[in-house]
Amino acid sequence: MEAVAALSLLCCTIPLIILLYLLLFKPKHYNLPPSPPSWPLIGSIPAILGSDKPLHLTLTDLAKTHGPLMLVTLGTAPTVVASTRDAAMEVLKSHDKSLSGRHIRMSFRIKEMNKHSLVWSNCTDTWKLLRRLARTEIFSPKMLQNQEPVRERKVGELVEFLREKEGKVLMISEFVFGTLLNILGNVIFSKDVFGYGEKNEIGMQSLIKELLVIGASPNVAEFYPVLEPLDLQGLRRRCADRVSRVNKLWESTVKERRISRSGDPKDMLDVLLDNGFDDVQINVLFLETFGPGSETSSATIEWAIAELIRNPDKLAKVRQELDQVVGPTSQVKESHIPQLPYLQACMKETMRLHPAAPFLLPHRAVETCQVMGYTIPKDYQLLVNAYAIQRDPNSWKEPSKFMPERFLESEADYNGNYFDFIPFGSGRRICIGMPLATRTIPLIVSSLVHNFSWSLPDGKRPEELAMNEMLSLSLAIDPSLTIIPKVRIPHA
Repeated sequence: MEAVAALSLLCCTIPLIILLYLLLFKPKHYNLPPSPPSWPLIGSIPAILGSDKPLHLTLTDLAKTHGPLMLVTLGTAPTVVASTRDAAMEVLKSHDKSLSGRHIRMSFRIKEMNKHSLVWSNCTDTWKLLRRLARTEIFSPKMLQNQEPVRERKVGELVEFLREKEGKVLMISEFVFGTLLNILGNVIFSKDVFGYGEKNEIGMQSLIKELLVIGASPNVAEFYPVLEPLDLQGLRRRCADRVSRVNKLWESTVKERRISRSGDPKDMLDVLLDNGFDDVQINVLFLETFGPGSETSSATIEWAIAELIRNPDKLAKVRQELDQVVGPTSQVKESHIPQLPYLQACMKETMRLHPAAPFLLPHRAVETCQVMGYTIPKDYQLLVNAYAIQRDPNSWKEPSKFMPERFLESEADYNGNYFDFIPFGSGRRICIGMPLATRTIPLIVSSLVHNFSWSLPDGKRPEELAMNEMLSLSLAIDPSLTIIPKVRIPHA
C-alpha cells in the first residue's frame, strides 16, 4: 500500500517535478559507470520497476549485464552500485576516505539528529570521538566481558518463556526481537525494556518497529531530492513523532543517572555522561543502538533457525556439537561459543546467504574520484551489493546452497578483510556493533537449538518452509517464521 500511495503521489506531482528539474538541471558528468537505459526525469526506474523481484535481486541481475560498477538513476537521484568482490574492495578499501560519506534516507533527516549521529554523520572529529568511545569503552572486550552474565540471563529468560509456550504456534521474531531489546537495554542503561507476555502496543518494541517501517517506506523525495523540503508523504514528520516518543521512554533514566552517577562506567550511559554528552546527543546514540542493532540481529537469527529447519542434517550436526560441549544443562554460555566451530560456520553461512543489510548502509562520495576507471562524482550515493557479492559463483561453489562446511577451513572472518564476505561492511564504516552482534546472535541461536525441537504449523514438512525474501531496512523472511516449540532434553 505504501508503494501504491507513493506512485500515486508521484503521478500527481509530475508537473512540479518537471519545472524544478528544468530550473535546477546540471550538466552531466563524463566517464560515468555503465548504466541501464535511462530517460530524463524517470532515469532507470522502468528497468527497476519492470522486474517483479525485490530490489536487491533486481540490481544483482542488472549487474550481470552492466558490470561490477553500475550507475542506476532513480528519478533524478544517481546511485552507483558495486556488485563484485573487486568493486567492493575499491569502494571500501582503496577509496575508503573519498567514499566514506553517508547518504541519509530522507525520512530520517530529522533536525538535530544526524549531526550527532555515529551511523549517519560524515567522518568528522565528533564522529571520530564517537568511534573511539565505542571501540575502547562501550563495545570494548572488557565491557563486553563484564556484561556477559546479563546477556546470558536475558537469553535464559527467553528460553524459560518458550518452555511455557510448548506446543503453541509462535512467531519467533517477536520474542527474539524483544530479547535483543533487553540485551541492548542493559548495554545502554542497565535496564530491561521488554516484558514477555505484557501488552507492548505503545512500548519500546512497537515504537522501534514503527520507526523502522516508516523510515524504509518508499519516499518520492528519494527519487526527486528537490521535493525533500515538502515532505509530501509526511514520512519525516511521522519518524520525528516516533523519535520523540521513544526518547521519552528513557528520559527519567538519564535524569536519575546524571544525579546519582558514581564509580567506574558499567554501561553506555555512564560512558556518555563521563564524556560530557548532552541529552540530545545521548538520545541520538541510544536510538541508533536500539534500532538497527535489534532489527538486523533479529532478522539474522530468524534466517538461521529457518535454514536449520530446512536442513535437518545440518541441524543434527549443530545439536550433536552442542550436546558434546554444553552437555545436558539447558544453559548455553558465551564461553561455549568458541568451542562450537560448526555452529559458528552456520552463523557465517546464514550471513553469507542472507545479509541483514544486503546493500550495507549507503555511502556517499565526499569528493570526486576515479574507481575502476570510472568517475564517481562528489555527492553520488554508493551501494555495495553484499548480497550479490556473497552469492557470486566466481567466489563461492554452489552459492545458493546452505553449506556451513565451506567455512570450517576458511579464513573468512567478520572484520571486513575478506571482501567475498562482508556482512558487517569493511573499512572505517564497518558496523561498530559487530563485537556485540557476533556474541549475541550465536548465543541465542544455540540456546534455541539446544533446548527445543521445532516443527512447522499445519503439519508442513521442513522442505515446504517458504524462504521468500522481503527487503525493508533489513532482509527479512516473508512471511515471518512461524513455528511450534517442543522442549528437548539435551544429551550428555
